[in-house]
Amino acid sequence: MNRNSATLKYILAGLGLLGGVGIAQAGPITFNTAMPVAEGNFVLREQVLVMRSGDDPSGMTRDMEVNGLISVLGYGASEKLALFGALPYLDKELKLHESGDSIMRSSSGLGDLTLFGRYTLYQNDLPGKTFRVGGFAGMEVPTGEDDKRDALSKLPPSLQLGSGSWDGFAGIVATWQTLDYQLDGQIAYRNNGEANHFEVGDEWRLDASLQYRLWPAELGAGVPGFLYGVLELNVVEQEKNRLAGNTDNNSGGTTVFLSPGIQYVSKRWVWEAVLQKPVVQNLNGSALENDYVLRTGFRVSF
Repeated sequence: MNRNSATLKYILAGLGLLGGVGIAQAGPITFNTAMPVAEGNFVLREQVLVMRSGDDPSGMTRDMEVNGLISVLGYGASEKLALFGALPYLDKELKLHESGDSIMRSSSGLGDLTLFGRYTLYQNDLPGKTFRVGGFAGMEVPTGEDDKRDALSKLPPSLQLGSGSWDGFAGIVATWQTLDYQLDGQIAYRNNGEANHFEVGDEWRLDASLQYRLWPAELGAGVPGFLYGVLELNVVEQEKNRLAGNTDNNSGGTTVFLSPGIQYVSKRWVWEAVLQKPVVQNLNGSALENDYVLRTGFRVSF
């Protein structure tokens, strides 16, 4: 089986780890931040996901397309604790090219629900800047359908809307924020459970993000919003999948994404977009390679 199911699952979970104080602010687009959600406030994030994967160009026998809309709602339970829920709607399509013929298999519908919390472990506030460290942990609940079939047979795990398993994750994130820029970094681990005799390989992530204010060059009164350039680095290390107790040698490996993006930040909402392009793909066997991941959307504080 290919590695897309595990990669996508953590992408969906990571989308929920957003931040925001009483007003909107810049922040990472592909992963977590340590900035809090103000007590009693909500943060809503809607993000469109476009993901393309395929075989090495020398093979060209499989193409995977995933489109999704991920809805995330966060709540500031206290000054330090924020609670989140994330639910995706997914449309997946796999094209198989054999002997000049093409076979298409697909599925669409709601995916697995992700629930988690983030707690501020350390903060140091200085004039015009702040440093925060937070810990987060959560669980992906198997709410998406994991037994879909088409005219051929039961769909493979990569095309199922849900995993069928209870998957836990945890990590540490740090943020250094100034008036001109913000730096974020996180390390996270995901433990994937077994369902339907299939287990996606566990996953480690290491992420970094820089958001730099491009406009206005100087802060002043009367500016309606701020434009930030974003550059992120995502390192994903996934173990091999297991099927019926046997290791799948055509799954897992290491992928490094370099992800340029942009954010427009107003008082209460943020529009953002990012393109994740793999610069390193050291995958096992015939695991599908990532072509790109595009995300765009908005978040709003209220």
